[in-house]
Amino acid sequence: MTRNYRKIFSAIMLLAALCVAAAPAAGQDQAKALFKQGVALLQEGKFKEAAERFTKALEADPELVEAYINRGIAYLKMGQVEEAVADFTEALDLAPEAAEAYYNRALALSRLGKLHQALADYTKALEFHPKDWQIFYNRGNLYLDLDKPAEAVKDFDRALELKTDVPEVVHNRGLAYLLLGDLDKALKDFERVLAAQPQFARAYYNKAQALERLGRTQEAAAAYRHFLKVGHPTTDKALLEKALTNLQALEGK
Repeated sequence: MTRNYRKIFSAIMLLAALCVAAAPAAGQDQAKALFKQGVALLQEGKFKEAAERFTKALEADPELVEAYINRGIAYLKMGQVEEAVADFTEALDLAPEAAEAYYNRALALSRLGKLHQALADYTKALEFHPKDWQIFYNRGNLYLDLDKPAEAVKDFDRALELKTDVPEVVHNRGLAYLLLGDLDKALKDFERVLAAQPQFARAYYNKAQALERLGRTQEAAAAYRHFLKVGHPTTDKALLEKALTNLQALEGK
């Protein structure tokens, strides 16, 4: 229930986190030109064409680390996750301190369900970029998947220290508190999200969950009703059905 919602926001942050490396400072002129073309295509959302350009760049310069990273990103965007992992691994073989490769490989490994390997990569990325809030955010999400909400809270706290008031981070910290049974803190986070972003639909659902467990049934019912009004009929379908069931049970009382 709550974890299902968390994963949606992980995907959203995935899009935001996929960085495009700068053009390499050195290398063959042909590889450099092809690399730049690939970056432009990647930024335009033309992922297949971008991957083809990066492949040609690597044919001209097989040690162009940035081309492996960016082709991996293109593959990841196309859902070719195994190919993405292979490219990020190749980049790390050439440049063991390439934090972007560790970070993006962690995203890919998470999608493959290889959670402990992904955790190791996020942690390694933080060795090189200890002030990147997105790494802490995504590692926190991974801790939720690993049923380690206490560790998730720590990472979400650190992410919010580095980047204040990101609604997704605050919301997912609320989910971690909910899993820990710290209902007052969970409710506070969901209300903080809704104060800043009133259309954050699923925060209403999770607010209702916290209120219901606190025994505040009338307020919980009101939050469920609001979620039923603003939830997306497709992406929120399962939670909308649960909200209706829960609301009917509360009203039956």
